[in-house]
Amino acid sequence: MLNKEFLINNSREVATNLEKTSPNEVISFLETADKKTAQNVFFEFSTHFIVDMFPFVNDDLFNKIFTKVDTHKAARILSRLKRDTVDKKLKLLPKITSHEITDFLNYNENTAGFLMESNMLTGIKEDTVEIALTKLRKLGDKRIVTIYIIDEEHKLIGRVPVNYIAIASPEQEMDELMYEAHSVQAMATREEILNTIEKHALLQVPVVDINNHLLGIIRNDTVLSASREEASGDLQTMFGAGKEEHALSKTSFAVRKRLPWLQINLITAFLASMVVGFFEETIAQITILAIFLPVVAGQSGNTGSQALAVTIRGLALKEIRIGQWFCVAKKELMVGLINGVAVAITTGIVVFFWADSIGIAVVIGISMILSMVIAGFSGAIIPIGLKAIGQDPATSSSIILTTVTDICGFLSFLGLASTLSSVLGIV
Repeated sequence: MLNKEFLINNSREVATNLEKTSPNEVISFLETADKKTAQNVFFEFSTHFIVDMFPFVNDDLFNKIFTKVDTHKAARILSRLKRDTVDKKLKLLPKITSHEITDFLNYNENTAGFLMESNMLTGIKEDTVEIALTKLRKLGDKRIVTIYIIDEEHKLIGRVPVNYIAIASPEQEMDELMYEAHSVQAMATREEILNTIEKHALLQVPVVDINNHLLGIIRNDTVLSASREEASGDLQTMFGAGKEEHALSKTSFAVRKRLPWLQINLITAFLASMVVGFFEETIAQITILAIFLPVVAGQSGNTGSQALAVTIRGLALKEIRIGQWFCVAKKELMVGLINGVAVAITTGIVVFFWADSIGIAVVIGISMILSMVIAGFSGAIIPIGLKAIGQDPATSSSIILTTVTDICGFLSFLGLASTLSSVLGIV
């Protein structure tokens, strides 16, 4: 009884001593110990030791350690291992336990949890430089530049750069060399990770859970590479090409991904054409109007695209929230109005000398202002609206925006020309 209580109350010390022995001796201890003792000692082992020892853990021992355990703690350990190995082992556990652990292991591809890796080095404050160097040599990974310091609950409390260890005396403790560790939570987005790396000039950033337990690390080259791939994918989806498509993808695959959006774009083009058709008589009477249709549509389209790009970037970088839609829309309305007036003056002057008609110059000027104001508003509202209903705001937003700007541009220009033709003496 006394021996059992000692093992339970001193599980960290027991784990530290066991790490100095062979894997077979460790497995033998865990198999013969009672369940509570085995669990307490197992979860006190260092991360790299568990990774090295895990291949020796048989199914019965796995059940003994991971059944009726803190599933979050279990997930932190299992996240360090190969996923196919973990999935096989989880089938041995009760369904509820397996499901809870799996939930912790499954992270969205845009989060820190998805990008993190487990190949890191940890230590405690009381570790000496000599112990740290021994761990570092045993792990043998040249990419390790930082040792992360954790407490008895595996919470992150600091970091020690490897170059500091290299010049320190062997008897110095980690506590003397430790610095603050800037971390991100597992559900942090890529933008938040990048901000942390840039703000603190880090080569890698530790990932923690909501309780500050250390889960893994993300190297800056990993998140930069992922962000470049995501940016490329967003550009493709904005214009109706799938993120999965690459430059050398099969022709059939590219057609399958692009054709549906081209068909949708065709439908929207017909809608714009219908608007022009409504004013067929006006165009027949004032044929010069047809010359200036692309000018109005082009300017409103560019205005909308500018607002769209700024808004999507704001949403991606968390600069704006859905609840701030009114502020964003108001700002884009004002930008559209001011730019519209400036462009309308220039356009009106050019059209006056081209068409020798003050009436057409006035119509296209007013139309330019209206269409650019609507385009700016639409460029802000469309991505925010898509985000609000749970859709990716980058997904073919430009196709929706093009429909709106074309229809509004044509309607304002031809509608005004038809309504004001007799008043302004256009005909």
